[in-house]
Amino acid sequence: MQSAGHSASDPRFDVVKVPKASDVLAAEVRERILSGEFTEGTALPPERQLVDQTGLSRATVREALRILEVERLVRIRPGRGGGAFVHRPGHESVTNTVRLVIRGRQIRLEALHETREAIEPTCAALAAKRRTSADLAELDAAHAELTAAADDDVPRFLRANVRWHTAVAKAGDNELLIGFMTALSQSIYAATDIDRFMDAEIREVTTRAHARITEAIRAQDGPAAMRRMTRHVCGFARAAAEVDQRQRVGLPEPGDD
Repeated sequence: MQSAGHSASDPRFDVVKVPKASDVLAAEVRERILSGEFTEGTALPPERQLVDQTGLSRATVREALRILEVERLVRIRPGRGGGAFVHRPGHESVTNTVRLVIRGRQIRLEALHETREAIEPTCAALAAKRRTSADLAELDAAHAELTAAADDDVPRFLRANVRWHTAVAKAGDNELLIGFMTALSQSIYAATDIDRFMDAEIREVTTRAHARITEAIRAQDGPAAMRRMTRHVCGFARAAAEVDQRQRVGLPEPGDD
């Protein structure tokens, strides 16, 4: 017999989880930003107006804005003329996320090189296709700094090297690739044993390789830019991998291709 309190046909319900009001408000604002309804720099209503418009408490509104600020979707400016302003994500958002993953997951240097080999030749080909006069000026400036530092200033050489590789990605005008390459370049060179690896010979070969790749980008020769970048980054990865096994390492000469 069934018990008096319940029968087999009694309806059952799962636990209902009600989202926090601040999450609901943040989700609405987030969607309106990402959809393009709220453009870059748009000022959100002042806190008091948001409270009146949404019927939520001031604490809830503030929490929603903090969520969006952490996500870098709004910027909070204090003082007179301040408030919450829309910031649509760009390549710097990709860069920050990739850097966090690299550090948080302790990604191997070998994996960073593999990723770079997979995408940077494409960046070079896109740069050859899409580069502007401003892009060429930045590549030339980075290369000039690289050349000036090649003899005896390794830290400056390293910074110029990262600047040049980032400039190639920016010339390709692809936000995702710019973000990836910025993070990869910074992470690879931060992890490279500079004292043992970046000797004068390697700096000289690197400088010549950059010059050859820049020539192809300037000439808008995508296939040549891709071939030369492939040769350069693969050679760098091999040399970096061998640095612990050999007293002296060398990169392949840039050559014609």
